[in-house]
Amino acid sequence: MRSNRAAVRAGLSMAATLPLLAGALALGIPAAQAETNPGARDAIQGTKPLWATAKADQGAAKDSSKVSARVYLAGRDAAGLASYAKAVSDPQSASYGKYLTTSQAQQRFGATKQQVAEVTSWLKSAGLTVTGTSRHYVSVTGDVAAAEKAFGTQLHTFSKGSKTYRAPEATASAPASLNGAVLTVTGLDNAPHKASHDDELPPPDAVFHNSGPFSSYYGSNIASSLPEAYGTKIPYAVKGYTGKQLRAAYGAGKLSGKGVKVAITDAYASPTIASDAATYAARNGDTAYRSGQLTQVLPGQYTRTEECGAAGWYGEETLDVEAVHAVAPAADITYVGASSCYDDDLLDSLGKIVDGHLADIVSNSWGDIEANQTPSLAAAYDQIFKFGAVEGIGFYFSSGDNGDEVANTGTKQVDVPANSAWVTAVGGTSLAVGKGDTYQWETGWGTDKAMLSADGKSWTDFPGAFTSGAGGGTSRTVHQPFYQRGVVPDSLAKANGAARMRTVPDIAAVADPNTGFLVGQTQTFPDGSLKYDEYRIGGTSLAAPVIAGVQALAQQAHGGGPIGFANPAIYARYGSAAYHDVTDRPTGHDLAVARVDFANSFDAADGLLTSVRSLGKDSSLTAVRGYDDVTGVGTPAPGYVYSYGY
Repeated sequence: MRSNRAAVRAGLSMAATLPLLAGALALGIPAAQAETNPGARDAIQGTKPLWATAKADQGAAKDSSKVSARVYLAGRDAAGLASYAKAVSDPQSASYGKYLTTSQAQQRFGATKQQVAEVTSWLKSAGLTVTGTSRHYVSVTGDVAAAEKAFGTQLHTFSKGSKTYRAPEATASAPASLNGAVLTVTGLDNAPHKASHDDELPPPDAVFHNSGPFSSYYGSNIASSLPEAYGTKIPYAVKGYTGKQLRAAYGAGKLSGKGVKVAITDAYASPTIASDAATYAARNGDTAYRSGQLTQVLPGQYTRTEECGAAGWYGEETLDVEAVHAVAPAADITYVGASSCYDDDLLDSLGKIVDGHLADIVSNSWGDIEANQTPSLAAAYDQIFKFGAVEGIGFYFSSGDNGDEVANTGTKQVDVPANSAWVTAVGGTSLAVGKGDTYQWETGWGTDKAMLSADGKSWTDFPGAFTSGAGGGTSRTVHQPFYQRGVVPDSLAKANGAARMRTVPDIAAVADPNTGFLVGQTQTFPDGSLKYDEYRIGGTSLAAPVIAGVQALAQQAHGGGPIGFANPAIYARYGSAAYHDVTDRPTGHDLAVARVDFANSFDAADGLLTSVRSLGKDSSLTAVRGYDDVTGVGTPAPGYVYSYGY
């Protein structure tokens, strides 16, 4: 996984009712069969990575090499969990909104003590050491030989790009006598599974500061001395929108998010987040935090801080907290930090929220490309999301900041976990808020950049090269969920073949850093001092917490009761006045803004860089009338939050 915020500091981008069934689960076989064939085994599908091919096989891994793995538990009724998660989230279902408590969900769908004991016994008997047990998994360590014995497959080394990694030579398996207690296993391959965005947390990253001139609202300051773009003089980029402007743009009205709990997940934890958030609110007109309104749930220790670039995550957390509070100033916010950027640790953070029902709305501004996600990891994530759905918890994931990912990876693909059918994928827009906080228009977020010529009379190679844009497109691994039927056109759903597949995003909000959000954060200045400073930022890492804040307002309008997994309700409102239907040319012609940046990202000592940023230019993705793969069903209009009212 990677943080969607990777390049934002440079002004680019940051950058989801059935009775309890007796007997064996779908992954297992009947107990009677297992007894008559004690050596029988069940395949654990998805445990052999796609890159572990015969051509890439470099031979057997050393028996003494160490393996750390997690065996995820299927629970009492995996099929029933999915069915109830769908029913409780669907406005057309008689079970809509009939959420379970965490204890009810665990009793109905969680793993039994017997299942945990039997899985533990099997792993130990193979020579593996059990290092931890949770509601969701049993973690183990051991050598390759013990892992091969436990999972019924040989572990080989395989070339993957310019590197080699260990992976199963064939699909792993578990004893059939476990009766399907195993959902999946992760860790048999040792390719990195992380979000990029010992161990002490490092100090904040070096300061980033925007240069001017700025517009205070869209179009307020025209760059009259600079060349035209698209036949007209263009405005300077805004200094950064604040909560008042975003609340007006998305129809907050008098709602504040009172009584609603929002959680935020990222890796690590900014050591100055509380003071930064309080300072930002005071300086920018947001409601002051009341005692206990912002809390943190942090791990006992942090790992892989250098590998994951821990300090680079501080701004992500700061943005998420300040954006949620700006849109929903009365909502309670809980930040849940992961001990590293690796999937297992991020899954633990999500699990804490579900197991303790820490919030009804969860904002997540991190992800990776679909090609890097194994089916085993997808299964582990989806199980968490389904448990959340039955408890009335909705997960919101940024869709990514590299458009169709071709420029980034060479292959057109979507991001994960935003591709999951059980999360709300949040796309991005360029937003124009005018004088008096009036909503003017939005385009799909996609940026072309051209620099000012040496003589200052033209833009070099206008409109320039693609720099960043909202992630979106069609999944190659996840089939179309029920709520997208009849809304997503087949031209998108069938983009990769005859089968209709999951298309992202679902909904969108402001993301373009050229029309971005003003954020305040303690940073490291050139003299080594730590000081609070403010700068403009963007990415779908902004869009996700903005939508989380909007959903907090909607939940308040809903009477305070959870909205839960919101996609069925979001799509049920498709085509209504609840949404701004976003297109790339909302005014009938191409749009652009002028940017002036410090060459050294801090001051004018090394000169200024002047550029033109064209809007609505998202790689091969386009924002059109109706559903599209940049903005989904659109962005919240003034009627959206109130449409959830009783």
